[in-house]
Amino acid sequence: MEPRLKTESTPEVTGAIQQLFKAVHARGVDPRTLELVHLRASQINGCAPCVYAGVQAAKKQGETEERLHSVVTWRETPFFTEPERAALALTEAATRIQDDQPGVTDEIWAAAAEHFDDKQLSAIVLNVALTSFFNHINRAIREQAGKTW
Repeated sequence: MEPRLKTESTPEVTGAIQQLFKAVHARGVDPRTLELVHLRASQINGCAPCVYAGVQAAKKQGETEERLHSVVTWRETPFFTEPERAALALTEAATRIQDDQPGVTDEIWAAAAEHFDDKQLSAIVLNVALTSFFNHINRAIREQAGKTW
């Protein structure tokens, strides 16, 4: 499958995106947790380039192969901490908002709030939204896996 567009960034777009990334990473969430959030949202949205880039970025943060291979089945594995599980549950609920899915329920939010303060929760939610932003663009233009930006 070939990409539909050659993606080109402008300084304005790049600068705005960098500011969003800075906001996400300045809120005190463990960078490995943010990478797991990015990877899980990208898996749900079927974004091959973001899954690829997410795995590469997580490895740079020291993530293990064992855990990376298990993100898709995080509920059934012993490899994730309770805060990571809460972040992954929040990620799934915030990503799966179509087809009458309940979205982020009070129970999911409360579980995440046991491990993260308001600043950290806002970073996780923004990270999910930013990931979905890229997932939708990449799916629309058929961006190919293998790039790391």
